[in-house]
Amino acid sequence: MTPKTRPLEEIRGLLLDVGGVLYQGSEALPGAVEAVRHLRERQMPFRLLTNTTRTTRAGLTKRLAEMGFDVGENDIVTPASIAASVLERDGASAHLLVHPDLLPDCPPEATAPNAVLMGDAGEYFTFERLNRAFRILVDGGRLYALGKNRFFRGEDGFELDAGPFVAALEYAAEVEAELIGKPARDFFTTAAAELDLAPEEVAMVGDDLESDIEGALAAGLQAVLVRTGKYRDGDGSKAKRGGAHVAASLAEFVDELLA
Repeated sequence: MTPKTRPLEEIRGLLLDVGGVLYQGSEALPGAVEAVRHLRERQMPFRLLTNTTRTTRAGLTKRLAEMGFDVGENDIVTPASIAASVLERDGASAHLLVHPDLLPDCPPEATAPNAVLMGDAGEYFTFERLNRAFRILVDGGRLYALGKNRFFRGEDGFELDAGPFVAALEYAAEVEAELIGKPARDFFTTAAAELDLAPEEVAMVGDDLESDIEGALAAGLQAVLVRTGKYRDGDGSKAKRGGAHVAASLAEFVDELLA
């Protein structure tokens, strides 16, 4: 049975993806800056929920400000920002396989690691770094993934994300990564709780059918797929079958929501 799409009137807060929803490359998407401003003016609570693991929240705040967005660090939830609490919960001390730019948001590198914390290291995914992580895992270490996205759209086109590299270590070491970022249920519900709202009162707006839309729906949130960023033909019909809304852009959705 096809899930029923819930009315927009039930939405009391929003989680907004960043890349592909607010901006593309180095430019804000048309109407996105105004859409965020309208949300503030109408006192619609929101958080930016992103699997970005190549930059800190401070760096992302600065980048967004340069594009005209009025957001602060406290408006942004990233996997790295909650990783320390996850590791502490599990008694894990991690070797960090992440991009150097992300280190300020990460827990400290362990001197005797019993786990690996892995994000999108980009060009820093060298054989030496992957092999060091592999050795920790085959010795019984746990693998934590900040994200498992397959790819994203960069300034010059599609680029590999962390997911393929996480899968390589899972295969080689015969382990299964614990996912911290999207589409993990706890990531969505933690962000919804920051808004003091129940999951069913919150909608995730994103361009990634799997991580944003299907993940949010599985966590009990509403979801809105925008036809920007990494959206591909056919994603809209799949999203609707799952019970999601579909909009041309963040700007169009916000206009409809606040009408």
